[in-house]
Amino acid sequence: MVASETCAFDIIGAEYVRSIEPGEIVIIDERGIESRRLPKARRALCVFEYIYFSRPDSIIFGEKVDKVRRHLGKKLAEEAPCDADIVIAIPDSANTAALGYAGASGLRFEIGLIRNHYVGRTFIVPHQRERDLDVKVKFNPVSGVLRGKRVVVVEDSIVRGTTLKQLVRLIRSAGAKEIHVRVSSPPVISPCFYGIDMASRGELIAASHRVKEIADHIGADSLAYISVKGMLSVVPAGKSQCAACFTGRYPTDIPADFTKGQFDNVCGAIID
Repeated sequence: MVASETCAFDIIGAEYVRSIEPGEIVIIDERGIESRRLPKARRALCVFEYIYFSRPDSIIFGEKVDKVRRHLGKKLAEEAPCDADIVIAIPDSANTAALGYAGASGLRFEIGLIRNHYVGRTFIVPHQRERDLDVKVKFNPVSGVLRGKRVVVVEDSIVRGTTLKQLVRLIRSAGAKEIHVRVSSPPVISPCFYGIDMASRGELIAASHRVKEIADHIGADSLAYISVKGMLSVVPAGKSQCAACFTGRYPTDIPADFTKGQFDNVCGAIID
């Protein structure tokens, strides 16, 4: 059995043997299993797997995702402390980072937002109107937890800023006294050409706005991100991770005027 995440093996009681390596092709047919490997090259493992994509109960690149996210939250608390009453997460991908932040800061962790699990991940949805509608039906605030409180809201990443703007408004409408957003990844300043739906630099709010401007845009009393250095210091094999969306330094040569559409066309031609 082959799966994209190890948690799939846990569900069916299968044993996790190993991960398919970068540059490895595994062929399964009537003759059995065959592995072919390309010549060794520089490893560039997607750091966004730890931050957002993978489930916390999976093992990615040899490390437990839950453990990495807790360390990201702890490092975030060290770099961006806050005088507040409680810590909440934007569920679900920020849950463990928020626990790490709360543990390191000494603030109480609370469930301040309830997520509807029948709605998918909003930033992957292709159109803004659909993303806005998804947010409205995806989250509901717990007013008894939030009312009158100074709240630290831990989010895993900010891509366009539209989802978080609505959530900050939702939390404030539930009676929060102050809202301080803390992000367990650095500002996303460059598009991804390797599979993540970040189509252009123009869609990325941090590519054209300063942190204070983003805070004003989303309606938060304060906003802070973990630093690139801080993130890589707690991510396993940090130097082998691709962090191009945060740094603009890609592991492959990409022309400055290259677009996501051009990259997709190139990949399509290769596949064909």
